[in-house]
Amino acid sequence: MRVLPRVVVRAVGLALAGALGLLAVTGCSQFDKALGQRQAMVAFKAGTPVSVRLRVRAACAGLPNVRAAPIPSGVPLTSALAEVVYQVSNASDADIARLQECLARFPSVQGMNLLDSSDYS
Repeated sequence: MRVLPRVVVRAVGLALAGALGLLAVTGCSQFDKALGQRQAMVAFKAGTPVSVRLRVRAACAGLPNVRAAPIPSGVPLTSALAEVVYQVSNASDADIARLQECLARFPSVQGMNLLDSSDYS
């Protein structure tokens, strides 16, 4: 029975360690990406029609680093727009301030709540 030379064993060991390290880094980056998610939840006064909610959603969605979350399908529009949700993961404090200013132009907006992925645990 022939034993593999140390060089081959060492090379295989280094290759396995490198592969495991790459998997660990990739997994961590996906985990970090999921943790970095932020949303702005906009609440409306009772009785605000869906048309006004859609107008608010469209008016403020064009701001820098502010993107309106997709409206869920298969749900009545009145339920889907109970709150308007904006994705603001990359938004700076100035971007959030601009969003608040935009929302303040609409008397039917009751308020805005910022959530990040740590709020869901």
